Amino acid sequence: LFFSATMAPEIERITNTFLSNPARVEVARQSTTSETITQGLVQFKPSRRDRATAFKEKREMLRSLIEREGEGCRNAIIFCNRKMDVDVVAKSLIKHGYNAAPIHGDLEQSQRMKTLDGFRDGSLRFLVASDVAARGLDIPNVSHVFNFDVPSHSEDYVHRIGRTGRAGRKGTALMLAVPADDKLLAAIEDLVKLEIPRVEAPQIEG
Repeated sequence: LFFSATMAPEIERITNTFLSNPARVEVARQSTTSETITQGLVQFKPSRRDRATAFKEKREMLRSLIEREGEGCRNAIIFCNRKMDVDVVAKSLIKHGYNAAPIHGDLEQSQRMKTLDGFRDGSLRFLVASDVAARGLDIPNVSHVFNFDVPSHSEDYVHRIGRTGRAGRKGTALMLAVPADDKLLAAIEDLVKLEIPRVEAPQIEG
Protein backbone atom coordinates (compact mmCIF):
# COMPACT_ATOMS: atom_id res chain seq x y z
CA LEU A 1 0.00 0.00 0.00
CA PHE A 2 1.23 3.49 -0.88
CA PHE A 3 -0.36 6.59 0.64
CA SER A 4 0.36 10.09 -0.64
CA ALA A 5 -1.26 13.52 -0.82
CA THR A 6 0.18 13.93 -4.33
CA MET A 7 1.04 11.57 -7.14
CA ALA A 8 3.84 12.92 -9.31
CA PRO A 9 3.89 11.65 -12.93
CA GLU A 10 7.27 9.94 -12.42
CA ILE A 11 5.91 8.02 -9.39
CA GLU A 12 2.86 6.98 -11.39
CA ARG A 13 5.13 5.69 -14.17
CA ILE A 14 7.08 3.60 -11.67
CA THR A 15 3.93 2.06 -10.20
CA ASN A 16 2.64 1.20 -13.66
CA THR A 17 5.99 -0.37 -14.57
CA PHE A 18 6.42 -2.60 -11.52
CA LEU A 19 2.88 -3.36 -10.38
CA SER A 20 0.25 -5.54 -11.97
CA ASN A 21 -3.18 -3.94 -12.09
CA PRO A 22 -2.73 -1.61 -9.07
CA ALA A 23 -5.97 -0.28 -7.62
CA ARG A 24 -6.13 3.47 -7.07
CA VAL A 25 -8.38 4.88 -4.36
CA GLU A 26 -8.85 8.62 -3.88
CA VAL A 27 -10.61 10.12 -0.87
CA ALA A 28 -10.23 13.65 -2.24
CA ARG A 29 -8.93 15.35 -5.35
CA GLN A 30 -5.18 14.92 -5.69
CA SER A 31 -3.12 17.77 -4.24
CA THR A 32 -6.03 18.98 -2.11
CA THR A 33 -5.09 20.96 0.99
CA SER A 34 -7.04 20.16 4.15
CA GLU A 35 -9.92 22.42 5.16
CA THR A 36 -8.66 22.24 8.76
CA ILE A 37 -5.62 24.33 7.77
CA THR A 38 -5.81 28.13 7.73
CA GLN A 39 -3.41 29.22 5.00
CA GLY A 40 -1.78 32.62 4.61
CA LEU A 41 0.82 34.26 2.40
CA VAL A 42 2.98 37.18 3.51
CA GLN A 43 4.53 39.01 0.56
CA PHE A 44 7.25 41.53 1.20
CA LYS A 45 9.96 43.31 -0.72
CA PRO A 46 13.44 43.34 0.86
CA SER A 47 14.99 46.79 1.22
CA ARG A 48 17.95 45.70 -0.94
CA ARG A 49 18.50 43.08 -3.62
CA ASP A 50 21.60 41.41 -2.24
CA ARG A 51 20.98 37.98 -0.70
CA ALA A 52 22.53 38.77 2.68
CA THR A 53 20.15 41.69 3.31
CA ALA A 54 17.10 39.84 1.99
CA PHE A 55 17.94 36.74 4.08
CA LYS A 56 18.41 38.82 7.24
CA GLU A 57 15.12 40.68 6.73
CA LYS A 58 13.34 37.40 6.02
CA ARG A 59 14.56 36.00 9.35
CA GLU A 60 13.30 39.16 11.07
CA MET A 61 9.94 38.75 9.31
CA LEU A 62 9.71 35.13 10.49
CA ARG A 63 10.31 36.12 14.11
CA SER A 64 7.70 38.88 13.83
CA LEU A 65 5.20 36.40 12.40
CA ILE A 66 5.83 33.99 15.27
CA GLU A 67 5.32 36.79 17.80
CA ARG A 68 2.11 37.92 16.09
CA GLU A 69 0.70 34.37 16.29
CA GLY A 70 1.28 34.53 20.04
CA GLU A 71 0.32 31.70 22.39
CA GLY A 72 -1.69 30.03 19.62
CA CYS A 73 1.65 29.01 18.12
CA ARG A 74 2.34 26.16 20.52
CA ASN A 75 4.93 24.63 18.20
CA ALA A 76 5.90 24.85 14.54
CA ILE A 77 7.83 23.28 11.72
CA ILE A 78 9.73 25.89 9.69
CA PHE A 79 10.65 24.75 6.18
CA CYS A 80 13.63 26.02 4.18
CA ASN A 81 14.58 24.95 0.65
CA ARG A 82 18.31 24.59 1.34
CA LYS A 83 20.05 22.58 4.04
CA MET A 84 22.56 25.36 4.72
CA ASP A 85 19.69 27.78 5.30
CA VAL A 86 18.07 25.35 7.77
CA ASP A 87 21.16 25.63 9.97
CA VAL A 88 21.38 29.42 9.68
CA VAL A 89 17.66 29.97 10.45
CA ALA A 90 17.83 27.60 13.43
CA LYS A 91 20.95 29.33 14.83
CA SER A 92 19.31 32.73 14.33
CA LEU A 93 16.18 31.69 16.22
CA ILE A 94 18.26 30.25 19.06
CA LYS A 95 20.31 33.46 19.21
CA HIS A 96 17.09 35.46 19.62
CA GLY A 97 15.87 33.27 22.48
CA TYR A 98 13.66 30.78 20.65
CA ASN A 99 13.70 27.08 21.51
CA ALA A 100 14.66 25.70 18.08
CA ALA A 101 16.73 22.98 16.41
CA PRO A 102 17.54 22.01 12.80
CA ILE A 103 16.74 18.74 11.03
CA HIS A 104 17.97 17.76 7.57
CA GLY A 105 19.62 14.92 5.67
CA ASP A 106 23.20 15.79 6.60
CA LEU A 107 22.66 15.21 10.32
CA GLU A 108 23.44 11.86 11.91
CA GLN A 109 20.41 9.61 12.26
CA SER A 110 20.81 9.59 16.06
CA GLN A 111 20.76 13.40 16.12
CA ARG A 112 17.68 13.53 13.88
CA MET A 113 15.83 11.06 16.12
CA LYS A 114 16.81 12.98 19.27
CA THR A 115 15.55 16.23 17.72
CA LEU A 116 12.28 14.63 16.58
CA ASP A 117 11.72 13.07 20.01
CA GLY A 118 12.17 16.50 21.61
CA PHE A 119 9.66 18.03 19.20
CA ARG A 120 7.16 15.23 19.83
CA ASP A 121 7.36 15.45 23.63
CA GLY A 122 7.12 19.25 23.63
CA SER A 123 10.58 19.99 24.97
CA LEU A 124 11.45 21.54 21.58
CA ARG A 125 9.11 24.23 20.22
CA PHE A 126 10.49 24.96 16.75
CA LEU A 127 11.76 22.41 14.25
CA VAL A 128 13.62 24.01 11.32
CA ALA A 129 13.55 21.51 8.48
CA SER A 130 14.44 20.71 4.92
CA ASP A 131 12.03 18.66 2.84
CA VAL A 132 13.53 15.45 4.22
CA ALA A 133 11.12 16.04 7.11
CA ALA A 134 8.11 16.94 4.97
CA ARG A 135 7.18 13.44 3.89
CA GLY A 136 6.30 10.61 6.22
CA LEU A 137 6.75 12.66 9.39
CA ASP A 138 3.89 11.79 11.74
CA ILE A 139 3.60 14.31 14.56
CA PRO A 140 -0.14 14.66 15.23
CA ASN A 141 -0.29 17.93 17.15
CA VAL A 142 1.65 20.60 15.21
CA SER A 143 -0.10 23.97 15.51
CA HIS A 144 1.84 25.85 12.80
CA VAL A 145 3.86 25.38 9.65
CA PHE A 146 5.97 28.28 8.40
CA ASN A 147 7.30 28.15 4.86
CA PHE A 148 10.39 30.31 5.24
CA ASP A 149 10.92 29.67 1.52
CA VAL A 150 8.33 29.13 -1.20
CA PRO A 151 8.91 25.48 -2.20
CA SER A 152 10.78 24.94 -5.48
CA HIS A 153 8.44 22.05 -6.31
CA SER A 154 4.76 22.88 -5.96
CA GLU A 155 3.86 19.41 -4.63
CA ASP A 156 6.13 20.02 -1.65
CA TYR A 157 3.75 22.77 -0.51
CA VAL A 158 0.97 20.19 -0.04
CA HIS A 159 3.28 17.86 1.91
CA ARG A 160 4.74 20.64 4.04
CA ILE A 161 1.50 22.20 5.21
CA GLY A 162 0.01 18.74 5.72
CA ARG A 163 2.18 18.46 8.85
CA THR A 164 -0.45 20.60 10.63
CA GLY A 165 -4.25 20.33 10.81
CA ARG A 166 -4.07 16.54 11.20
CA ALA A 167 -6.70 14.16 12.59
CA GLY A 168 -9.40 16.84 12.60
CA ARG A 169 -7.34 19.40 14.52
CA LYS A 170 -7.05 23.00 13.36
CA GLY A 171 -3.73 24.21 12.00
CA THR A 172 -2.11 27.31 10.51
CA ALA A 173 0.27 27.44 7.55
CA LEU A 174 2.00 30.73 6.73
CA MET A 175 4.42 31.33 3.87
CA LEU A 176 6.93 34.12 3.23
CA ALA A 177 7.40 35.25 -0.36
CA VAL A 178 9.51 37.88 -2.13
CA PRO A 179 8.94 39.18 -5.68
CA ALA A 180 11.35 36.59 -7.13
CA ASP A 181 8.99 33.84 -5.91
CA ASP A 182 6.08 34.86 -8.16
CA LYS A 183 6.48 31.97 -10.65
CA LEU A 184 6.83 29.35 -7.90
CA LEU A 185 3.80 30.80 -6.14
CA ALA A 186 1.71 30.69 -9.32
CA ALA A 187 2.62 27.01 -9.81
CA ILE A 188 1.50 26.18 -6.25
CA GLU A 189 -1.82 27.97 -6.63
CA ASP A 190 -2.39 26.25 -9.96
CA LEU A 191 -1.72 22.85 -8.36
CA VAL A 192 -3.97 23.29 -5.31
CA LYS A 193 -6.64 25.20 -7.29
CA LEU A 194 -6.71 27.85 -4.61
CA GLU A 195 -5.52 31.42 -4.25
CA ILE A 196 -3.63 31.44 -0.97
CA PRO A 197 -5.07 34.29 1.13
CA ARG A 198 -2.72 37.28 1.36
CA VAL A 199 -1.88 38.33 4.90
CA GLU A 200 -0.55 41.72 5.92
CA ALA A 201 3.14 41.63 6.72
CA PRO A 202 3.89 42.16 10.41
CA GLN A 203 6.05 45.02 11.59
CA ILE A 204 9.66 43.85 11.64
CA GLU A 205 10.95 43.95 15.21
CA GLY A 206 14.60 43.69 14.19
